[in-house]
Amino acid sequence: MSQSALKTRTIATTMRACRSRTGLRVLPVLAVAMTAALLAGCAQRDSITVGAVPDDYRTNHPIVIAEKNQKIDLPVGAGDRGMTGSQRDTLLGFLDGYDKSAAPTLTIQIPSGSANEVAATAAGRDFARLAVASGIKRNRIVVVSYQAGSSETSAPVRVSYIAVRAQTDKCGRWPDDVLETSENKHYADFGCSYQNNLAAQMANPADLLGPRKQTTIDAENRGKVIDVYRARGISDEFLGNSEVTY
Repeated sequence: MSQSALKTRTIATTMRACRSRTGLRVLPVLAVAMTAALLAGCAQRDSITVGAVPDDYRTNHPIVIAEKNQKIDLPVGAGDRGMTGSQRDTLLGFLDGYDKSAAPTLTIQIPSGSANEVAATAAGRDFARLAVASGIKRNRIVVVSYQAGSSETSAPVRVSYIAVRAQTDKCGRWPDDVLETSENKHYADFGCSYQNNLAAQMANPADLLGPRKQTTIDAENRGKVIDVYRARGISDEFLGNSEVTY
């Protein structure tokens, strides 16, 4: 082989080796660069936007379970002689929400120094007797007096007790004018009335914490339901395709 041909072959071999080594070096560098770019994209999230004030009425006005003072004012006329029928019905309806298992203190506040002080005192005693008759223990009833605002007017008898209820914060908060904002977000009071109404309908606030234990099956009622189901004249085609075998 001539000297010029040998030189040409040596140069070609050297160039191929260089390209191979360059490729091996470029690939890891490109992989590292792409990974760094992806991580940089994750790190550039706007924490202020992500952690902004939530735009959800369930978060802005959450339903919580807490103690709440249940109270009712029963008007008493100065000429009344004890509890009236209307007062009896109203008080019995109010005492339906009293939890006898928890047995909180039932407080009866009688006005003092008002125009109907004598009548209110007599009615307050009847209210206490009615509470005992409805199942409230006598040692859980407290009768106290409060100073009336004026001696010329008739003050009501207030009956109250503490109970655990589902509730939300107070509604009617308008810190900003809804017309002076370009943000497409709920206003501060949005959903508050809805949450309050939903909380007021909860007969048992514990239902918000978890499901109740299932009760035993009424075998007699189940048998009646099955008999009604059988007597409906359902087609054989439906019964053949149904998973029910009875």
